[in-house]
Amino acid sequence: MAAPQKRSTLVDVARLAGVSAKTVSRVYSEPDKVGQPTKAKVLAAAERLLFKPNALARELRMGGNTGLLAYITPELTNPFFIQVAAGVERECAANGLTMALSASDSVERELEVIDAMLAGRARCVLLVPLGDDYSFLEGERRLGTAIVAIDRLARNLLADSVVLANREGGYLATKKLIEAGHRSIGFVCSPVAIFTQQLRLEGYRQALREARLSIDSRWESVSDDPEVTMESLVERVIDARVTAIVGGNNRATTSILRVFGQRGIELGLVGFDDFDIADFHGVSVVAHDPGEMGRVAVQLALRRLQDPTGHTEHVELPVRYIARGSGERAPG
Repeated sequence: MAAPQKRSTLVDVARLAGVSAKTVSRVYSEPDKVGQPTKAKVLAAAERLLFKPNALARELRMGGNTGLLAYITPELTNPFFIQVAAGVERECAANGLTMALSASDSVERELEVIDAMLAGRARCVLLVPLGDDYSFLEGERRLGTAIVAIDRLARNLLADSVVLANREGGYLATKKLIEAGHRSIGFVCSPVAIFTQQLRLEGYRQALREARLSIDSRWESVSDDPEVTMESLVERVIDARVTAIVGGNNRATTSILRVFGQRGIELGLVGFDDFDIADFHGVSVVAHDPGEMGRVAVQLALRRLQDPTGHTEHVELPVRYIARGSGERAPG
């Protein structure tokens, strides 16, 4: 392969078109102020030289931001976050924004990514918070950067947010198993310290209390230790003699199915989050629309750009129950 050619500059276009560099700049920044013959000559030269204007440099010279929207997610392997990203991308495209996607699997990495996005003058930062303190972003918010928390709240920051009806989902999953006749129901998830799981666990407990059933700590098989596998948490709750399990997220539910297969058993099961093969396995789930979460997040950011001083918005998206058999399975 040939060595890559040097990228053409604005000066190169001006030289080929026989005009000044200022004229070339005006063709891209103020095209209405340039005569049609001159404009055609400049654009033809630019096409021949494969020239593309540096939008970032132009925006920075004007003291503004770019059309860049940053979406920062904890991981790229979880289908939930990828579906959220798809919703973000569709809404960005509809509104003339460009999405920059990055993953941050630790608080330290998250800080690095946020700094890089802000250095690139992203107009909006959409993030799934990992840390406990986002007060360091308050200055950026006051400078007009739109910041939206997705799926979880950004603590110590006046940021708009969009989340799921997590408590309602945990409650609904547990109530359906109670209605099927179960009285010993487990809850499996990791990590449990995050906002979403805390609320789902609260919903699970609420349903048990309303049904006047025992809340047994052995039935809550949860952990924040990354060394503890989800399968071992499932084994633990099965050994506690439950007849049904609530899976706190899609990964918990798939681990539950894996252990069921290994043990050759079938207990009642309701998962939180739908997933591709849930219908094939007959898994009842509490479902929602991740793409809609991404769309709403972009809309919140756009509204914040238009009104930086308006009241903070918190949107809670609904969940729904999909019956496929496992949640309707009777004990024994």
